[in-house]
Amino acid sequence: MMSLSTVPFSGSLTERLAAPTAGGIRLYWLGQAGFVIATNRFRIVVDPYLSDSLAEKYRGKRFEHDRMMAAPVAPSALGPVDLVLVLVTHQHTDHMDPQTLMPIAAANPDCRFVVPRAALAAAQERIGVRPERLVAVDAGERIEPLAGLGVTAIRAAHETLERTPGGWHRFLGYVIAAEGARLYHSGDTIPYEGLVEEVSPFRVDLALLPVNGRRAELTEAGIAGNLTLDEACLLAERIGASDMIAHHYGMFAFNTEDPRVIDAKSAAADCRVRLHRAKLSVEYRLSK
Repeated sequence: MMSLSTVPFSGSLTERLAAPTAGGIRLYWLGQAGFVIATNRFRIVVDPYLSDSLAEKYRGKRFEHDRMMAAPVAPSALGPVDLVLVLVTHQHTDHMDPQTLMPIAAANPDCRFVVPRAALAAAQERIGVRPERLVAVDAGERIEPLAGLGVTAIRAAHETLERTPGGWHRFLGYVIAAEGARLYHSGDTIPYEGLVEEVSPFRVDLALLPVNGRRAELTEAGIAGNLTLDEACLLAERIGASDMIAHHYGMFAFNTEDPRVIDAKSAAADCRVRLHRAKLSVEYRLSK
């Protein structure tokens, strides 16, 4: 069984990412739902949002999207690496951001992008790469885009289980199997019937789950919500994960969770997983 440890670091994330990974798996939070997952063989980036594109889009609107935290690294500075894979869970801009993904693609010409088949057209437009660099998947499909790396797509409900007219799921999560470990990034989701049964057979070591919850005023405005902190902890427990990293907070003031609430939950008796709050300048080490 894998366990997670945390190591704060000084200096820039760019410097940290340039250093070799000596065994095990290292994770770094990029803010919102974004993570870098690094092994000694490859680097995976999930849902990076490293620009101010949403602040520009919604300036002067009811729900302004000014960043509460600066981007910890430039999109072009996620290397140097030998193999890069970017996983995108859905086409909302804080997960599929052209101002982030295009520079990543340009800086890493061998990088490929795993995207929902439901969002393939949007991915082609926003990433701007040749079709062979896009790997389209749907829920229930397993791919091995790199030797020794397995990725299985899981349904996500943001806030509903939506499908395209062609039957493709609009929102996905991913179970990532690498270096003897299994990680589950749920994407943006709320609980739905069958979710636990879908994920638990993978015997997940670490769950990366959103905790910003959902609010009626946001739902009415067309801004879909996510798991609450309590729901996320219960999901992690029910799928058998020993550790959970709480994320998708601290980016936009109108749609976040109080860090103090997350910290208090981690110490609460009813929290039956090891709960970690996603933090910048912290290296998360997953190892035996």
